[in-house]
Amino acid sequence: MSLLQGLASDEARAHGGIGVVRLAAIVGRDKSQVSRALRALESNGLVERDARTREYRLGWEIYALAARVADHRLLQEAQPVLQGLANQLGESAFLCVLSGVGVLTLISVPPPNHAFRATGWEGRRVPAHLTSAGRVLLGDIDDDELTRRFADMSFEGGGPGQRVHDLSGLRRSIRAARQEGVALVDEEFEAGLVGASAPVRDFTARVVAAINISAPRDRLGKRLASAGEETATAARELSRRLGHSPQANPSQKSITRPVVHHAPEFCDKLNS
Repeated sequence: MSLLQGLASDEARAHGGIGVVRLAAIVGRDKSQVSRALRALESNGLVERDARTREYRLGWEIYALAARVADHRLLQEAQPVLQGLANQLGESAFLCVLSGVGVLTLISVPPPNHAFRATGWEGRRVPAHLTSAGRVLLGDIDDDELTRRFADMSFEGGGPGQRVHDLSGLRRSIRAARQEGVALVDEEFEAGLVGASAPVRDFTARVVAAINISAPRDRLGKRLASAGEETATAARELSRRLGHSPQANPSQKSITRPVVHHAPEFCDKLNS
């Protein structure tokens, strides 16, 4: 707890992270003891280590845990929007965030028919390059940062429809999602699964989350494009509730009927 409190300090937040030596001094513990504890926390997603600076910061798993009790505006405003989308499409809706090279689901909301509910995704992290949510969440990342994050990434391991196999392919998929305002995947993460995601922006126009719908292909596949439109509409509504104005992002065109990029995923379900 003392290490987590140290990583939540003003100093750590101001610098975007903090090193082992400084953190040990802050908490008054031995460096080797702190290093071992940080590795254990990192393995559980509670802290993250920057690959370039080697400094630690709080991980998204902390926020996933806090999401269950916190009255944060994003989480608070997301609930009714997700419920409306789930009711409309008859599939579970998800709120996801970017976590390193992965996507983490913070909230899942089932449709009225609980037989269709996708369980066990909250707090789970899935590969960003295989999911529709990952592609929209990476939309604000500049090319240098994208290269750094995915430089040592293995792009294999997806489903039969996987389309992104390298960094250049990931760049293309991100550009397509940014242009369309929505990303669709067909069996890219896993065989038999499809998904749609759209970006949620705050009052600064920054992408802060993604709304995702994902389900078995035999249930959602034929209406995936229309589900993408509804997901984009829900994401715009949540963005509006967070203070985002469409004029703040004039380059994004209005969503009509997006092209499906055939490839598998459920992570998309997002945990796509």
